[in-house]
Amino acid sequence: MTDNIWQRKHILDVDDFSREDLEKVLQTTLVMKDVLSRPLKKVPSLRGRIVANMFYEPSTRTLSSFELAAKHLSADVINLSAASSSYVKGESLIDTMSTLEALGADVVVMRHSQSGAPYAAARHLKGSMINAGDGWHAHPSQALLDLFTIRQYKGQTDGLKVSIIGDIKHSRVARSNIWSLTKMGSEVTICGPQTLLPNCLSRNGDIFPEVKCTLDIGEALADADVVMMLRLQKERQQSGLLPSVGEYIADYQLNEARLVLAKKDAIVMHPGPVNEDLEIKRDVAYGKQSVIQEQVTNGVATRMALLYLLCGREEI
Repeated sequence: MTDNIWQRKHILDVDDFSREDLEKVLQTTLVMKDVLSRPLKKVPSLRGRIVANMFYEPSTRTLSSFELAAKHLSADVINLSAASSSYVKGESLIDTMSTLEALGADVVVMRHSQSGAPYAAARHLKGSMINAGDGWHAHPSQALLDLFTIRQYKGQTDGLKVSIIGDIKHSRVARSNIWSLTKMGSEVTICGPQTLLPNCLSRNGDIFPEVKCTLDIGEALADADVVMMLRLQKERQQSGLLPSVGEYIADYQLNEARLVLAKKDAIVMHPGPVNEDLEIKRDVAYGKQSVIQEQVTNGVATRMALLYLLCGREEI
C-alpha cells in the first residue's frame, strides 16, 4: 500500500465522513485482512509509534481489538483504565491528555461514558484521537467494521435494506451505523418500542428523513438484506422504559420464526456482547446466517486500518 493520503487528524464519528472517506477505510481494511491471513501477522507500519488506550468504561472486544490492531502494526501500546488511573483521584481529561503526551502517545483511543468526552479531550491533544465509544453518542470504529462486514458478505451497500432493531435511543452503535449506511446508499429501517426510539428518528424523522421507523418487527424484517440487533441493557427496564423483559422478548426478539421474514440470504449482526435468548435467540446468534463472529475478526482489521491511516509510516 503506497497511497496513504489521509487528511483527518482525529476519528471522532463518521457523521462528517464523505463516501470517499468511507471507501478509503474499506479499501485499507481489506489490505489489513490480508495481513491477518499471513503466517506472520505483523508489519512495521507503526514502528516507533505509541498508541494509548484510555478506557473509562469496561470493554472486552473493543479494547482487545485496538490493542491487537496496534501490535500487529508494530506500535508500542499503553493500556489504561479509569480504575487504575489518577481519574479516581479527580484528575481531569486535560490533565490526563497532558500525561499521555508526556509519555509520547501518538494516538489516544478513548472510551468514555459521557457523550462528547473524546471531542473535549482531542482539543488538548497534539496527537490523534480515536473515539472508541462515548456515551449514547457515537462508536465510529464499530460502524466502520459493520460496513466492511456488510460489503464482505453482500458485495455492495447501495440499495440494501438494513434493519436495526432494539434500543435505538441509547445506542451509539445505531447512530454511527445510520450515518455510514445512509452515506453508502443503504435503506435503513429502525425498529423498537416507542420508548426506545429517539424523537429525532421518529416517523417524522427531521434529522434522518431517509430512515424509516416502525414499531412492528415484522415490517422491519420484511425483505431485509441485513438484520442488526442491538443489546438490551437491563437498566432500560429498571428505569421504566419497558414494562418487562418478557414483553420485549415477545415483541422484539429475533428468533427463527421471525428471521424467515427477511431475505433468504440475509445476514444477522450484533455489536456484542449478546444477551442470548433476550434480544436474539441463541440458535439465531450462532446460526448459519449469523456473521457476529466475523464482525469481531473484522474489528481488528478495521482498527488496524484506522491506526494506519492516522499515523502509518511505512508501506505494507
